[in-house]
Amino acid sequence: MVYLSRCYRDCTSAGNKAKTDNEQTMDEMGFRNVGLPQRIGGNGIFIFFYDLVSVLKAVATLRRGDVLVLQYPVKKYFSFLCHMAHAKGAHVVALIHDLGSFRRRKLTVPQEISRLSNADYIIASNEKMKEWLVAQGLKKPVGALGFFDYRSPAEPEPYQRQEEEPYHVVYAGSLAMRKNAFFLQLPPFIHGFELHIFGNGDKMPSLKEEKSFVFHGFQPADAFIRSVGGDFGLVWDGDSLDACTGSFGEYLKVNSPHKVSFYLRAGLPVIIWKEAALAPLIEQEGVGITISSLRDLASRLAAITPEEYAAMRERVKSVADRLAKGAFFRRAAPTLINTLLPSLSDTVCSSDGGGSIDGRS
Repeated sequence: MVYLSRCYRDCTSAGNKAKTDNEQTMDEMGFRNVGLPQRIGGNGIFIFFYDLVSVLKAVATLRRGDVLVLQYPVKKYFSFLCHMAHAKGAHVVALIHDLGSFRRRKLTVPQEISRLSNADYIIASNEKMKEWLVAQGLKKPVGALGFFDYRSPAEPEPYQRQEEEPYHVVYAGSLAMRKNAFFLQLPPFIHGFELHIFGNGDKMPSLKEEKSFVFHGFQPADAFIRSVGGDFGLVWDGDSLDACTGSFGEYLKVNSPHKVSFYLRAGLPVIIWKEAALAPLIEQEGVGITISSLRDLASRLAAITPEEYAAMRERVKSVADRLAKGAFFRRAAPTLINTLLPSLSDTVCSSDGGGSIDGRS
């Protein structure tokens, strides 16, 4: 089992954070990096040549029977790597982080399906994405990840909700009209809870004058995890209170926002649109609430009993512990092994706690 690392511009963006976390988990499981060592930082020219050399090293290093995990998308090189791996008798697994045919529209859907078809096995971000890929004509075996893991040395500080206080609903992220216009309509429906925003609001300056919002500014991820001290984390996109709309909203129907894992890792139960791809998993795990409209949020929060909320926090803590250990990737690994390398399936530990591909614990 092997993977290809690269040079990441930073580790603060959701995509880069998720990929470096997965690389750490793969290292612990006994995977071998066939590229250059992981590197953080550098200008565009340096990153281009570093990644190019890493790709060429991977092609030279691959051996017959290897299973190469590529964290999709791989800029410029995905199809090339798949073809070269097959020429050397290796298999390829594509672990999807982002689909270019959705939010950025860099590919048409047929182009994306054709590109992914170069892999032997695909790990979709979640079950809804898996269903969508199959419906679009993908013929290769597909598994599903669920939540993206979130590895961090930070641990949430003890937090005790005061029942007489309104719920503190947290939103983390930089604000922009194309993604967060719904905030402009929200103030009349904020009662029985407070909305706390962690992020840069310079692109929506009028919100800073709104008394219904409490702005905290940008906070580094580990500091947020340790000290956010809220009651729920909100995941919502678009310009409507009644649905997640626009390209971001449509993407939410198949995507697994890294923000969900971030909230859970910080100890926050999640509030998410009922049609979002992760809504069934949030309900299944009991780590938040799903709603059809933000107009209903106040009444939905008011209906939660103290006992129900305390139980929800305990379940969040359990899931957060799994996220911190890379458990969701570890759970996906045995399925791909069973599909591609049945002879190795008995060496894979399928528990959430750990284990490794090569049998080391």
